[in-house]
Amino acid sequence: MNGSEVGSTRTTGTAPDTAGHTSFLVDGAGAVARWSPAVEKLLGHPARWAIGRPVAELLAETPPGPSEAADTVFRHRDGRAIGCRIRVRAEQDPRFGACWRMYLSPVTSETVPAVPAVDQALLEALFTRSPIGLFVLDPQLRLTRYNAAAQGMQGARVTEGLGLRPTEAWPDFSSEMAERVMAKVLETGEPAIAFEKRGRPPGDPEHEHVYSASVFRLQDPDGRVIGIADTVVDVSDRHRAQQRLALVGEAGTRIGTTLDVLRTARELAEVVVPRLADSVAVDLLEPVLAGQEVPHGPGEAGWSLRRAACRSMRAGIAPGVYEVGEASDYPCGAAAMQVLADRTARLVRTVGEDSAWVRDDMVRGRRMIEDRTHSLMMVPLLVRENVLGLVAFYRWGARDSFDDEDLSLAQDLAGRTAVALDNARRFVRERNAVLSLQRGMLPQDLPAPHTVRTAHHVVYSGAGGDWADVIALPGARVGLVTGSAPGRGMRTAATMGRLRTALHILAALDLAPDEVMARLDDVVHQIDAENSDAVAGSEAAGATCLYLVYNPVTRRCVMATAGRPGLAVAHPDGTVAFPDLPVGAPLGRPGPTFSKIELTVPDQTRLVLYTAGLVQAFGPDAGHAEVTRLLAESRQSPQDLCLSLAENLIPVDAPLDAAVLVARTRALDPTHVATWSLPADPAAVATARTLAARQLDAWALDEEAFATELIVSELVTNAIRYAEPPVRLRLIHDHTLTCEVSDGSSAAPHLRHARTTDEGGRGLLLVSQFAERWGTRYEDRGKTIWAEQQLASAA
Repeated sequence: MNGSEVGSTRTTGTAPDTAGHTSFLVDGAGAVARWSPAVEKLLGHPARWAIGRPVAELLAETPPGPSEAADTVFRHRDGRAIGCRIRVRAEQDPRFGACWRMYLSPVTSETVPAVPAVDQALLEALFTRSPIGLFVLDPQLRLTRYNAAAQGMQGARVTEGLGLRPTEAWPDFSSEMAERVMAKVLETGEPAIAFEKRGRPPGDPEHEHVYSASVFRLQDPDGRVIGIADTVVDVSDRHRAQQRLALVGEAGTRIGTTLDVLRTARELAEVVVPRLADSVAVDLLEPVLAGQEVPHGPGEAGWSLRRAACRSMRAGIAPGVYEVGEASDYPCGAAAMQVLADRTARLVRTVGEDSAWVRDDMVRGRRMIEDRTHSLMMVPLLVRENVLGLVAFYRWGARDSFDDEDLSLAQDLAGRTAVALDNARRFVRERNAVLSLQRGMLPQDLPAPHTVRTAHHVVYSGAGGDWADVIALPGARVGLVTGSAPGRGMRTAATMGRLRTALHILAALDLAPDEVMARLDDVVHQIDAENSDAVAGSEAAGATCLYLVYNPVTRRCVMATAGRPGLAVAHPDGTVAFPDLPVGAPLGRPGPTFSKIELTVPDQTRLVLYTAGLVQAFGPDAGHAEVTRLLAESRQSPQDLCLSLAENLIPVDAPLDAAVLVARTRALDPTHVATWSLPADPAAVATARTLAARQLDAWALDEEAFATELIVSELVTNAIRYAEPPVRLRLIHDHTLTCEVSDGSSAAPHLRHARTTDEGGRGLLLVSQFAERWGTRYEDRGKTIWAEQQLASAA
């Protein structure tokens, strides 16, 4: 056989290697038919030399028979002897017919005897002593073999599943998903690592187990697919631990997100159902809901509980026998009362109809029987050994009964919730105190002047700093105020009260709005100086205020601001304007001096004053747009408009206080105002008395005539004697009678108590006796002394 014949009748090829062996093909005549590069590397003979040669020429000894497996020695090209282990397998080749596949594995004298022993020991260990379950399935996914660890892992004995597919043998063990995974592994050859299967094995039918399975494809030495192997490990304990850890982590982010007691209880219920319990009920002591101190023990009637939250897996069915907000007290002697008394959690693994938990509380017991509850936990909500309430966890479905680890988890969740509930309780207590202080410092009913129709609305969020005010001023004028003190809490409410009181005093002095702001700024500086050693954030600096004075005689508004409170003017024709106010710096902060502006408004104009809290859900521009829209569309009364603005603009659970004041102006009837200019002549005093008497007669105010003539006489006399012209007398008839005498001097009058021997000095003293109140108002030029009397008809 020459080289050309070899090349025409034999071909080189690569035989697949398995388990580290190298193979070549021998035809029926005992000659080499195929020669792989691996054999060439092992023995050194190239394919062109080996193909066609008898196998005997390759061996240093007689080769083994086709059914034997024995050591032999090949002759290397360089003459060396290569000891190999040979495995021979019969094959049918399309080109050469019946052939023999010879697998070579180089060995040494030390390793030759160990190889079969290790293989045998490994196989025996895998199928007898391995803790990892092993299933072998054929290409049709029928079970063909299993090991000892796999026995009993699936839903039935493995021997009962031999020859069956997973969906036939183990329908309750995630079998459909497992078959999909196995089919994909058979098709692609890519192993599937660590996917989960669940079920209740025969050895522990009371508990669900979780298994981690890995599937890989099995192939013969020629690469043909002969099946798959499925390794299974029971990871139930690890899985439950991971679930509990994940639940604890989720609880840390979801429970206690707000300082709302009911929402915190609801968050606990949402976290534990369905991941820990099938249903849950949270009952809290009533003082916790009210923000009061927690009692150390039960009262005479036991613990006073109220349902705060409940949740169930069942849809369309009430989750508990008590609705949220209803009293849910336990009967005296009920087992749950002992949980509250000794502050110790209870785990009830099995609940039957004769259980004390069912028997001693017929209302809850009847529901547990209806739900087929089989296990429960009662866990107190504890903070510093003080009990806040009780959480009941129930299981009534196919899940396992609660165990000690579940109880430990429930106590951890209850502890976290109790801390959040206690924080919420303290917040409610402080908020109630702030609201009480704030309401106590604000009048429930503001004055109701005849010249404006007003309404106000204050939304209390617990900040404590916003207020609205209406101040009756002499001459039928009205002062309108909105203000806001910065910060939150008791000190802010107290600061608000001090600012409001100071503004009332300054307004009573009849100072101009810009003067009021300047004096109020001094008050804030004084408050901050007093609080210089107090905690951070207690300063009054930064307070905002708007003070507007409306004069119904002239229909003019004079106003000044500190900060940026809001003012909208809705005219009778429906147009809405936001006056360009000279915005001063917030009170107590450096900035330009306060200034005032005057604005003339038509009759029946609506003035809307509000703090920043009204538009806290919007930006400045968007807030103006929303206010404009509501005012333009509304023809409501001031009271209804106040409520509409608050409901549409202030968000639920607003973080900031808000105050809004609506005033509808009413010009004073000109017939109710009488004005005279008087000469600077003492004889004008008698003229003034006569004019006043005639006007009072026209107004049918005969009972006020004597006191009014005396007041006019004294005030005009003082103006002519001590002041400068021009002198003007004005009477204003509203719900009071106001007498005003203006002059060109800025000198302040002084009330003194004359001695019995003095001939004068009793004028202002007489005025103060006959008038309800009197005072001085400074104008841009000169001053006005006024005296106000209550009308007998009004009284």
